Amino acid sequence: MAVSELEVDGVVFPPLERPPGSAHAHFLAGAGVRGMDIGGNFIKFTAIGVYLQADAAVSSLAAKWAAKPAADLAADAAFFRDVVTGEFEKFTRVTMILPLTGAQYAEKVTENCVKYWQATGAYTDAEAAAVEKFREAFQPHSFAPGGSILFTHSPAGVLTVAFSKDSSVPASGAAAIENRPLCEAVLESIIGEHGVSPAAKLSLATRVAELLKAAEPVSVSL
Repeated sequence: MAVSELEVDGVVFPPLERPPGSAHAHFLAGAGVRGMDIGGNFIKFTAIGVYLQADAAVSSLAAKWAAKPAADLAADAAFFRDVVTGEFEKFTRVTMILPLTGAQYAEKVTENCVKYWQATGAYTDAEAAAVEKFREAFQPHSFAPGGSILFTHSPAGVLTVAFSKDSSVPASGAAAIENRPLCEAVLESIIGEHGVSPAAKLSLATRVAELLKAAEPVSVSL
């Protein structure tokens, strides 16, 4: 079953990508906007596309979720948790709608991660060091509208971070951070139980449900 591209607020996410630092093709599992209601107006900040490793993701998720309709997947935190922790690569592209500095982005992401880890007693020196590396990677960067932040999440727990001035995907990353909790938390912050993009979550549930129902490998040609 071939997958289609998606357009989110003028930002186009291609159906297939090869993430920085990866040897595998990934299909577009879902995309949506991240925004916030401010003074009664919904302000859009970023457009987010979530990609999953072709074939490996579908086969991994099929055993447990193939019989479920999209509405059930969208409402089940366990489904998204299985996506986040699954033994396959994931790729996230965050493209700016409004300008943002790297320091602002990194601070917000890590603030949420640290709060969660502290609440669950999982915040160790290893996580503190990973957070510092994450912030350092973003420090010199500033993102204009159309600029992108890219994350490759490996099943081994390595988070590869890359940057682009547009929607292009570089072949290699700017930093690789070996820390499974951080690697998972970045994706969890987007599609997890309290994820920042409900639209991306719904899109992912809808598209993946169709792929699982078809029980066919994703068409890959990169």
